[in-house]
Amino acid sequence: MKIMVVGGGGREHAIIKKIKENKNVTEIFALPGNGGIAKDATCVNIGAKEIEKIAEFAVENKIDYAIVAPDDPLVLGAVDALNEKGIPCFGPKANAAIIEGSKVFSKDLMKKYNIPTAQYEVFSDAEKALEYLKTAPIPTVIKADGLALGKGVIIAMTREEAFDAVKSIMEDKVFGKSGDNIVIEEFLTGPEVSVLSFTDGKTVVPMISSMDHKRAGDNDTGLNTGGMGTVAPNPYYTEEIAKECMEKIFVPTMDAMNKEGRTFKGCLYFGLMLTENGPKVIEYNCRFGDPETQVVLPLLESDLLTVMQSVTNGTLKAEDVKFSTKNACCVIMASKGYPEKYEKGFEITIEDEVKDNVYVAGAKITDGKVVTDGGRVLGVTAVSDSLESAIKEAYKKCEKVHFENAYKRNDIGARALKALK
Repeated sequence: MKIMVVGGGGREHAIIKKIKENKNVTEIFALPGNGGIAKDATCVNIGAKEIEKIAEFAVENKIDYAIVAPDDPLVLGAVDALNEKGIPCFGPKANAAIIEGSKVFSKDLMKKYNIPTAQYEVFSDAEKALEYLKTAPIPTVIKADGLALGKGVIIAMTREEAFDAVKSIMEDKVFGKSGDNIVIEEFLTGPEVSVLSFTDGKTVVPMISSMDHKRAGDNDTGLNTGGMGTVAPNPYYTEEIAKECMEKIFVPTMDAMNKEGRTFKGCLYFGLMLTENGPKVIEYNCRFGDPETQVVLPLLESDLLTVMQSVTNGTLKAEDVKFSTKNACCVIMASKGYPEKYEKGFEITIEDEVKDNVYVAGAKITDGKVVTDGGRVLGVTAVSDSLESAIKEAYKKCEKVHFENAYKRNDIGARALKALK
């Protein structure tokens, strides 16, 4: 089987490594891939947003199955374009990917179908938003409506910060057109949980829960990033809470999308907050999370490609999706200075014994060498019987990965360990 994976980050590397376990897979193409992925797949210089070129490539190369991993191409209709050419695909069509593509859509969906979430107001006029904020409860959360590379959410701890957020999103257009509309919502507190799930529009199969670490610095200080590390499972996510989420959030979301004529097939990601009043949805994503994928897929015992095909074919219910009872930890090694200014172009060396556990995100090949080419360079994952040993193991493995100006947080999983105690 010839497989095509659209995207070029650590998440895509994790998907590719897992797909390679299937004996029927003869060739994997990554569009565009990256310098690290090149060790596991054939990288093709076509950007993830070049929808027409992606569809043409799939036809010309007789691709048997495609996986569209990032949010942008999904929202832009990559799955629709591939389906039109007769290419079976993992991922939602554009009309379902809107669940991530528009915060306004997703909040209105939750309100309409009584899915628990934070209270909110929507604004398309900066003046009205600023007027509302004069009396709104503080702290508050301000979100750009559209995609913003995971950075379109600002938590304003003071009224001044809230005003600045509205001005930068709506007037200065820091996120471009994504900020034409904004959502201002109630500030919720409680542990955060990420739950990725397989769904074919009829059945929802949640994967192992995980805990992301968004801030750049230790003890959750510094700027928000795309994620500095993850652990799975998330100790706050008990069986009881999982049951409640299934009944009040997961199934109702799938049903709501069906009722709206937007059947969702693919990976539906639930970003949850466990509040005093029960679990609530902070956000939906229309795809695998990054770096959550780097801890969730190593714990998947079933064959990933088979599960994905059952999602495409609408036969997920018949599939026995199994996960390990072990624990996983992923530590992100970034370029010093990320998420702001950082240097790149440094050679990356990965010792043989840890190669299978490293997922490369920001790298390219220059003069035959793999060099850094991004803020988040790679993720190092370890799987072990206990969370404590998975964390220790992941950090030990980081010592076998080398590049100049490498930076990592030193407390990934510390919060989870505290919760266990």
